[in-house]
Amino acid sequence: MGDFVLVAGTWLGAWAWHEVAAELRRAGHAVRALTLSGLAERRNTQPAGQRMHVRDIVEEVERLDLRDVVLVGHSYAGIPVGQAAERISDRLRRVVFVDGNVPVNRESFLSGWPSDHVRRAIDDHAGYWPPLGPEDYAGQGLTDGQIARIVGGSTPHPGITLTEPAALARPLDALPATYVKCLLDGDEPMPAVAALLESDSWELVTLDTGHWPMFSQPRALARVLHAAAARP
Repeated sequence: MGDFVLVAGTWLGAWAWHEVAAELRRAGHAVRALTLSGLAERRNTQPAGQRMHVRDIVEEVERLDLRDVVLVGHSYAGIPVGQAAERISDRLRRVVFVDGNVPVNRESFLSGWPSDHVRRAIDDHAGYWPPLGPEDYAGQGLTDGQIARIVGGSTPHPGITLTEPAALARPLDALPATYVKCLLDGDEPMPAVAALLESDSWELVTLDTGHWPMFSQPRALARVLHAAAARP
């Protein structure tokens, strides 16, 4: 059994993994859900950049002296998770990207897609990307109650983490990786992911749900993560 470290995407904290973590623990795994600096219960910590989020992950793994780690990043968190995976390769069993972005050297989360509206929102909200409203979660396989949980728990996301470029020492294609594509959020992986999936070290798994499967299909996501941990 691997040691899971779960990291949620924009606006979210460790709380988002509650149901998935419970399922994994029932299957016998050790699980640590991590809140990144500047979010949720860590909202009042020092101003957080993307490099700090990478340090959050690396330092947590090293502090707990975790081995055989299955490192999971959802959405935005795929960017710091991918960089952290490179830095803890000697402790890593597998990295799993849940409908997530992957880091591209010298490019940011906002690179490569129409994101001017996000930059304007960050400028208009004192350097933070404000959380989405309930209407923005339509069509993602979520119940009204699940949407209310997400919206109620979300906190503004530090904007610099989205504009700061990633820094990779080598390509990610050699990492043992699983990419989970959530089909209600589009049935094709983004180009950077598609390129990595050509590697024999990467596998693609699909879920018939939206971008927030830890809420919409926590048991199905836990099964995918359990299977990923079992891969050689």
